[in-house]
Amino acid sequence: MDYPLQGPFIAQGKNPFDPIPHMPWYQIMFAHTFMHAMAVYVILGVWWIAALELVIHFATDYLKCKGELTFNQDQSIHMLCKIVWVLLFAYMV
Repeated sequence: MDYPLQGPFIAQGKNPFDPIPHMPWYQIMFAHTFMHAMAVYVILGVWWIAALELVIHFATDYLKCKGELTFNQDQSIHMLCKIVWVLLFAYMV
């Protein structure tokens, strides 16, 4: 969902270090990460896994914007999270 649902507005607007003027970066970041969390919730139906997705995705994207993670590290963390979510779900059922 990072590519289909994240156009230039979200990509720049979620960045607290280079925000769009007069746009609260944290609202845009929350909207972006909430979309990811809702996708996880729709697929798995487990609210606490969706909450973990939101928190970890928010932190990861924040660190990428801050320059502490590379693009590849960011995407690797996102993919690893999806694998962990599926494994957690499989363990639960």
